Amino acid sequence: MIRSRRGSRDSGRDRLDIESDDRRYSPRSARQSLQSEIAAPPPTGRKRRRHPIVFVLNFLLMATVILAFVFGGLLFYGKSVYEADGPLQVDKSVMIERGMNVQGIANLLDEKNIINNKILFLASVRLTDNRSKLKAGEYLFERNASMEDVVARLVEGKSILHAVTVPEGRTSKQIVDILELDPVLTGQIVGVPPEGTLLPETYKFTRGDSRSQLLERMRTARDRVVADVWSRRSPDLPISTPEEMVILASIVEKETALADERPRVASVFINRLKEGMKLQTDPTVIYGLVGGQGTLGRPISRADLRAENPYNTYVIDGLPPGPIANPGRAALEAVINPARTKDLFFVADGSGGHAFAQTFAEHQTNVRKWRQVERDKSDQEDVEDPSKISD
Repeated sequence: MIRSRRGSRDSGRDRLDIESDDRRYSPRSARQSLQSEIAAPPPTGRKRRRHPIVFVLNFLLMATVILAFVFGGLLFYGKSVYEADGPLQVDKSVMIERGMNVQGIANLLDEKNIINNKILFLASVRLTDNRSKLKAGEYLFERNASMEDVVARLVEGKSILHAVTVPEGRTSKQIVDILELDPVLTGQIVGVPPEGTLLPETYKFTRGDSRSQLLERMRTARDRVVADVWSRRSPDLPISTPEEMVILASIVEKETALADERPRVASVFINRLKEGMKLQTDPTVIYGLVGGQGTLGRPISRADLRAENPYNTYVIDGLPPGPIANPGRAALEAVINPARTKDLFFVADGSGGHAFAQTFAEHQTNVRKWRQVERDKSDQEDVEDPSKISD
């Protein structure tokens, strides 16, 4: 009985549990199924606080990323402006004076509208380590030249080159006059260099170069050429020093302007020196009368040919005491390697050249031909000029 009662009690408990489960898992109505259930709240607990160092590191990382983006953007913008066409609308020349600093150069380029961003110009010069590489000079910047082109030109020193040409056969005084008239060269020339010490040639220079500097270049070039030519002279020449070579070359230079005639004209004077004959050349007579002025301004007279002066080769024997002009390399070369002839005379032939002769008789025939050419020319001029035709 006792066991039976306990069992009855147990079975009743089991029945209550089943009923409770049935209620828990009992089907829900359609309306109940549409209603959401409230989620259970998360378990409560203490929040962990971040360490201050972590916070600082996160801030620095974020700031670095932002700065990197900003710097990259600035670099991209700067590069695009640096390489883009500049504001210059027409070609323009600018003079960068010696001693001008980078800031002064930037100000000048901005003032001349060659660049449109001085800050970017200064930054680019500093970043590329070109501050000390910008060179003075006169520069020509083309239309729309980029800032990159401007900096490159200043670094390479591609300044405008001017030129002055000194023709062969000019006296030192005439060369000084040529330099004095040049509007680009600066400074005054004090004293005329000695005759024959300058080399005629075309010389290039930049704005700001002085006339004295250019004269010094001419002296240096002349000394170099004279030394080179003299070292290759023929052994049988009747001249014994480089100075005598320059004197004779100056006479050859004044006697003919034709390049192919120089060696033959030189041979005439070489032959005369070997024979002990007077040179009898008109240019020395003119130099003896007017010196460095170069031109007489009138025909030579018989009195001029008899004038007593150290340069008159109709009077003196051998070479005059100094050059009568500044000869070029070609005349120097002609003197040390003259044509192999027996010519002793020459006279103008009326065509711009000369007729050469070995004997005085042949020379006299050539002289008569020349005088006839002169008479024909004079008669032709009289016919062409109505003022000279008589009624």
